[in-house]
Amino acid sequence: MTLTPVEETLFGRRSVRAYLGTPVPRPDIERICRAARTAPSGANLQPGAFHVLTGDALAGLSRALLAAIEAGAPVAAEYSYFPDPMPPELKARQRAAGYALYAALGIPRRDLQARRAQFDRNYAFFDAPVGIVVTIDRQMGAGCFMDLGMALMAFQLAAEGLGYATSGIGALANYGPVAHAHLNLPADEMVVCGLALGRPDHADPVNGFRTERAELGAYTRFYGFTGES
Repeated sequence: MTLTPVEETLFGRRSVRAYLGTPVPRPDIERICRAARTAPSGANLQPGAFHVLTGDALAGLSRALLAAIEAGAPVAAEYSYFPDPMPPELKARQRAAGYALYAALGIPRRDLQARRAQFDRNYAFFDAPVGIVVTIDRQMGAGCFMDLGMALMAFQLAAEGLGYATSGIGALANYGPVAHAHLNLPADEMVVCGLALGRPDHADPVNGFRTERAELGAYTRFYGFTGES
């Protein structure tokens, strides 16, 4: 089966956790953001906003986040990301992904300090030249998170199309209030996640890591098709 260009982008995309220092021109970022805004949106509400940082602005946010963590700031996410309790089959997926990531980096399972240091790289946006803080209006309904998710995927695909790489940073929401205060965001905006954007460093072993996806039969059901049970 020959893949379409869209399928090639989808199957080829991965979360990148090491970047080259090459700057990303603002016109390219604007182009990506415009493409992201074309994502489907119920009632055309177009929920969510992108706060794009680079240079000293990005470094300052990273310092604020890491300083808060070092000072023992509590996790203060405003929405639930994972199910609680985590079902065993999902916990197995989570652990397998984590073990594979640390194995790619040569970090032993029991080296908690090295694992913590790697996790904290989320708050440095994996040293990408561009970091995006993604927010949503607190008054939006839960369904608007779905629309924002589609916009985030559109952002990542548009970036791939221009030769860039990305990584979503859900961990940013753990310290959303820190990012909120540092950027002096409007009171009605909630920090949802972050995005790293830049040229991928293909020489870094962390970028050789890739998670597995469930087989089609695990998440798909077909109804009304002839000749099939």
